[in-house]
This record gives sequence, C-alpha cells and structure tokens, in this order.
Amino acid sequence: MTLEIAERLGKAALRKANEIGRPMSVSIVDESGRLVYFSRSDNAGFFTFDTSRAKAMAAASFKRSTMEITENKDANPLLWFSLPSVVPAQALPSPGGVPIMKNGHVIGGIGLGGGAPDEDHECALAGTSAI
Repeated sequence: MTLEIAERLGKAALRKANEIGRPMSVSIVDESGRLVYFSRSDNAGFFTFDTSRAKAMAAASFKRSTMEITENKDANPLLWFSLPSVVPAQALPSPGGVPIMKNGHVIGGIGLGGGAPDEDHECALAGTSAI
C-alpha cells in the first residue's frame, strides 16, 4: 500500500459520499492494519474516525467485505461473541469496510463511517474502484 494509492481511493470514496449527501470519514489501512490515510468530510461525526478505521482493519484482516461478514454472522456466532475480547475496538465487522486488492493480493482495507450501512458500503466500493 502506498500513500498515492491510499489517497486516490480515499478521495474517490469521499466523492461518492458527497454525491449522496452524507458527511463521512474514510480510513485506509495497509495489509497489517496500520493506518496509511484518513480524511473526513465537513460535519462528519466524531466517532466516524474510529468506526471507519475499525471497518478497514476488519476488511483487511478477514480479507472480505464487512458487509459479507455481517451477512454470514449466523454461521459462526462464536466469532462474534469472542471478537471483542480478542481484538477490542480494533476491528468492526459492520458494513462499510472492503479489502483493497492488487494483482490478486490484499494490500489493505478501506473503511467508511457516517452513513447508513448500505451507504458506507457503497462509498467503500467506490473507493476500491479507483485502484
């Protein structure tokens, strides 16, 4: 993950958020969950930094979208009950996080916070489409 790639994806995601009229925050992490890029729209809520980063970390770690993770949560409820004790407040499997792929490999994750779950997911996808 480079800063150039992270900035491009982050800006694309916030453009989509602006198009739908939702103030959001975007976080981009590398494949190890280290923050590479963060930006927020004017008037984005103050918790959106934390939620966007935690969604990006979950997407990078699980190598799938957080939308997919939440849709399949009933298949592995033990994971959901134990996750907070293993990685407290660092990975949020809530819609809005998408892994970032390059040449078939996960190079990081993007997370959006500030909209409804479907809106966060839509903006994360708009960000990953810029790679």
